[in-house]
Amino acid sequence: MGRGESLGSRAEDLSPPTVLQASRKAGTRGKAAATKQAQRGSSNVFSMFEQAQIQEFKEAFSCIDQNRDGIICKSDLRETYSQLGKVSVPEEELDAMLQEGKGPINFTVFLTLFGEKLNGTDPEEAILSAFRMFDPSGKGVVNKDEFKQLLLTQADKFSLAEVEQMFALTPMDLAGDIDYKSLCYIITHGDEKEE
Repeated sequence: MGRGESLGSRAEDLSPPTVLQASRKAGTRGKAAATKQAQRGSSNVFSMFEQAQIQEFKEAFSCIDQNRDGIICKSDLRETYSQLGKVSVPEEELDAMLQEGKGPINFTVFLTLFGEKLNGTDPEEAILSAFRMFDPSGKGVVNKDEFKQLLLTQADKFSLAEVEQMFALTPMDLAGDIDYKSLCYIITHGDEKEE
């Protein structure tokens, strides 16, 4: 999840039905068709991501599923927030996050929440557009020092340690400026060196 974003803010309008809900509604005659439809929907979700990305989502799911029962519940969310230093999360916020799943949030639903959210936009183009605001000459680079100052002083301020950690992974050109096109690729597709 990104800085300052919760499960709720990342997956606002996602609502896949569970296999159990689908099969109950379908009755006995339509049970096989409903199960097949749910499987087809979930298989589409898995096909949206590379295996490494699915593994990362699985790790994130495991971190949130504090009681290890395979379902994210309110106590799981509360404990996750607590571990991140946010002790008093309003009940309404937790309820809203859980309601996005329209039922129990197992791993397939969790992946669907993020898959549909990511599928609805072009994150790479959005990130490139944001960086272009800091590159009026259109050279594909942003001055590292100026960008560092913005990160430290504007909006959702980064700490010096966070900025240095980001710059350690950020592609730079020969002049030491940020190659934001390469950075956008890494953000949206992953770093090839990691694999």
